[in-house]
Amino acid sequence: MPQLHDDPRWTQVLARSAEAEGHFVYAVKSTGVFCRPTCPSRRPRRDQVRFFGQPADAERAGFRACLRCKPHGARPVTDGAKAVAKAAAYLRTHADQTVELPDLAALTGLSPSHLQRAFTAHTGVSPREFQAACRAERFRESLRHGRDVTTATYEAGYGSPSRVSAHKPTGAGLTPAVYRRRGAGVAIGYAVVPCSLGRLLVAATAAGVCAVRLGAADGPLVDELRREFPMADITEAAPPVAWTRAIAAAVDGAPGAVPGVPLDVQGTAFQWKVWKALQAIPVGQTRTYADVAAAVGRPAAVRAVASACARNPVAVVVPCHRVVPKAGGLGGYRWGADRKRTLLEREAPPVRRATTSR
Repeated sequence: MPQLHDDPRWTQVLARSAEAEGHFVYAVKSTGVFCRPTCPSRRPRRDQVRFFGQPADAERAGFRACLRCKPHGARPVTDGAKAVAKAAAYLRTHADQTVELPDLAALTGLSPSHLQRAFTAHTGVSPREFQAACRAERFRESLRHGRDVTTATYEAGYGSPSRVSAHKPTGAGLTPAVYRRRGAGVAIGYAVVPCSLGRLLVAATAAGVCAVRLGAADGPLVDELRREFPMADITEAAPPVAWTRAIAAAVDGAPGAVPGVPLDVQGTAFQWKVWKALQAIPVGQTRTYADVAAAVGRPAAVRAVASACARNPVAVVVPCHRVVPKAGGLGGYRWGADRKRTLLEREAPPVRRATTSR
């Protein structure tokens, strides 16, 4: 039986190959979204990907079109988009080096200010932030391949351990040494309980809740947890009852803040800013992705905000369901649009009937 990575279409997706445009689309099971092969979004795990010949085939299978790459129909490639793609490719291959904006602009043929604007508009982050993300990914990849922390530090271009500490390339809740072991030595207990939205998984380390998932069955929820922490010691040992009860209550009819639930989740500094901004949205209210981007001081990073929402590992505790598109509608939700609709309906303030004076 051929291995998943043997499919040539997957290689084209990884390379964002323009030659693959029009030949197929790929769908991501964990998000329910399908994309063009050239979509600039972060590449998913291979085991979460399905391929379809046409967008209509993906829609019949229950997937929805990506709002970022708009896979329906042909899409002209502008000169600005080509310049951004060229700049992004250069930053990706030179993640371990210092790349100044004027030098990058000269490579693309744009002025520094034009490139800065175009790059941020297309990717949601600046060239400097994009390179930082590439450097962080190179650092994590080195650790996953078994290199020691010191070697990974210098191979990724950080220059010193202090730079790694400052940039936190493995997220806010995991040291490079533990990340290198893919969670080895970390004990995670989980419980799956019934709720009005199906099944609710709550998992925690000794430091706090690390995962909250909503689904239809226990098996897929537990399998996803094990894939996320492949080397951790994962057992069906319920987290503190108070944490699980608080989260279940928020799902089942008392939605809102989940007080007293500490978190032990991985995320970049930007993702943490977004997640904290989501926790600040009052019960019964929603915000657009643009609103959240402005709240974290990055009004141009709307796409990056949407990506952070999609990667929220703790449903309801971080209420990403309260973020909706500016154009209207519900938008995406990692655990299903119907669940998002139900949560928002429960949080909506009761309609007050008008009274007439006698």
